[in-house]
Amino acid sequence: MAGLSGRFSRLAIVTITLRALREDDLDDLFRWESDPAAASMAAFTRSDPTDRAAFDVHYQRVRSDPDNTNQAIEEDGALAGMIASFTIQGDREVTYWVDPGRWGRGVASAAVRLFILRETQRPLFARVAAHNRGSAKVLERNGFVKIGEERSWADGPSEDVLEHIYRLG
Repeated sequence: MAGLSGRFSRLAIVTITLRALREDDLDDLFRWESDPAAASMAAFTRSDPTDRAAFDVHYQRVRSDPDNTNQAIEEDGALAGMIASFTIQGDREVTYWVDPGRWGRGVASAAVRLFILRETQRPLFARVAAHNRGSAKVLERNGFVKIGEERSWADGPSEDVLEHIYRLG
């Protein structure tokens, strides 16, 4: 039997779970949503991502709407982001935000995979700024198919941004 070489790679197994979004999650979410690189990648943010009052008004509104589903994403029991669904102009959409320090580790992909098992309304749509290839890959890995694109005003950068529209089911 052939032996193993002296090189071993570490395999880290993490557990991604979803739970109800709580008030005590908001400070971390605000910090992550205020990150300039993250806000630029998302594009469709508040006009001033560092405005805590606007953040609080937004989350009060979305958390109080019974039609919205707001979940916290946890990685090994620690808050790692949020994921939500909502209805806009008759279409059910999904959105998510992950701690920028956790990008590229599969957190968003795993969270979307779990979320779409719970959010069973189909079709389910998602929109991604065209320059956000990482988020597009998350959706594609989970069965979303790009069905179109449009230019829309994005408050964050204060300009029209090309966004790709994805559909599941």
